[in-house]
Amino acid sequence: MIKIKHLSGLVLLSFSLAGPALAADASLPPPGDCPQPRFTGKAPPEIRARMNPLTNDADTLAAGESLFAGKAHSIPCAICHGAKGDGKGPLASQYDPPPRNFLCSETVNGIPDGQLFWIIRYGSPGTAMPPSRDLSDQQIWQLVAYLRKLAR
Repeated sequence: MIKIKHLSGLVLLSFSLAGPALAADASLPPPGDCPQPRFTGKAPPEIRARMNPLTNDADTLAAGESLFAGKAHSIPCAICHGAKGDGKGPLASQYDPPPRNFLCSETVNGIPDGQLFWIIRYGSPGTAMPPSRDLSDQQIWQLVAYLRKLAR
């Protein structure tokens, strides 16, 4: 069940791309809490064990930030995860469980690179995190690098 507070083109686009959301549950932390419980299953071992092949240089991080913000003709991660990555995006209150707070090092740093890659590529069943099949592997690795930067 999707709880709609504001009906706009942006919200409709987000719901059509984000997939199903669950009904609100007062037992879950609000968006932005740190640390957050995990809801996604483990990636297959061969993907989970992968390390980001890109270096964390300025170009990689800038590309990841651009993708996150939606400036690279992609669906903006920030619409749910917030412009700062704090899990407090404009649509955050619409979803249960709430979007991941990437500023929370206790939550993010325990997730292997390959697991982050897999979640971005295939989404997270049981949450509103959609698959990102329109992104190349390189773009996903750029996002992984950027999420690591946010979690410092």
